[in-house]
Amino acid sequence: MVDAVRTYLLLAGTWLRAAAQYPASMVMLIVAQAVVTSLDLAAILIIFAHTSRLGGFSLPEVMFLYGTAGVSFAIADLTFGSTERLGEHVRQGTLDTLLVRPVGPLLQLATEDFSPRRLGKLVPTGTVLFLALDRLDVAWTPGRVATVPLMLVGGYWIYAALWVLTATWQFAIVDGKQATNSITYGGAYLAQYPLSIFGRDVLRGLTWVIPLAFVNWEPSLYVLGRPDPLGLPVFFRFASPLVAAVLSALAAVTWRTGLRRYQSTGS
Repeated sequence: MVDAVRTYLLLAGTWLRAAAQYPASMVMLIVAQAVVTSLDLAAILIIFAHTSRLGGFSLPEVMFLYGTAGVSFAIADLTFGSTERLGEHVRQGTLDTLLVRPVGPLLQLATEDFSPRRLGKLVPTGTVLFLALDRLDVAWTPGRVATVPLMLVGGYWIYAALWVLTATWQFAIVDGKQATNSITYGGAYLAQYPLSIFGRDVLRGLTWVIPLAFVNWEPSLYVLGRPDPLGLPVFFRFASPLVAAVLSALAAVTWRTGLRRYQSTGS
């Protein structure tokens, strides 16, 4: 594990040094990414310009959901978002090149074109989270204080596992990048809002099928002192690490299965 982390940092650092050769371009890309990410925040503010509650949640509470989901997703996108390019490598036959190098193909994919522009997503989401924490009307017990950083780590872990898991679909469905994005980017969008506004059936799907509810929804119910719309036991508020571990194991199995069955392009 230590060697894998060291190798990851080495490869990512190589791409960062390349990007730093054009500092003005790098800064503009980061700013542009921050502006684009802020559009989701603008949509939430427009909604609250016409109502004081969204699904029973106040503006600071929704900002808390937006910030926690956004920070976790931004870091996962930065570190594992490039795995969505697997289908391109399979289609073009360039995955063969990754397989013969003395570094695991997953590490190479994850660090491919590692770009600091994705850090732009952390600017609005991190700022909103900081402001939301200051404005939340909750009693900050030690348990609630500890839950916030654990929520961010668990959310990142779940998103990272989903990036890899959905990327492996492209071993079988080469042009499946859009399906991958519907889970990752689409899931990040859903997690910015109280999941109860999407209806009980959707909430069940986001809990039991694609467990995005454990990114920040379930932990947030504990922090905000809210009941679970599905009536789930209190244990589920703290199940994010377990869900992340299960998703990681599933992602590892599907990744290895895909590599074993990969037959190149035949050319």
